[in-house]
Amino acid sequence: GQYVDLQTVALPVVAEGGSVVNYVFVAVRIELSKTADATKLRTREPFFRDALVRASHRTPFTSAKDYITLDEAKLKTAMMREAAAIAGPGAVVGIKVLSQTPKMRSGAPRRPPAPQP
Repeated sequence: GQYVDLQTVALPVVAEGGSVVNYVFVAVRIELSKTADATKLRTREPFFRDALVRASHRTPFTSAKDYITLDEAKLKTAMMREAAAIAGPGAVVGIKVLSQTPKMRSGAPRRPPAPQP
């Protein structure tokens, strides 16, 4: 299939108080439709990457389970919206997270337990 691979970017992991507690380095692939001009869209890779970083700062993709991974569903939803705006209607068919590598595997604070109903 056709795709655009983004260079790895560091996205913030934000605790409930609003402080950055970690960064996760993420590799993302934007999957394109068969009719999309992949060569042209690969030249727009910096725009896709910038949109991902900006989206992660507006609404961090912090995981509900820990501070060393990101919520892939949130990331994919936000990136799908941003990529479609950059590439044009019908050009983007999916987003794939290829890898997540946390800056800190240990030393990051633990997530507080979920409140009991």
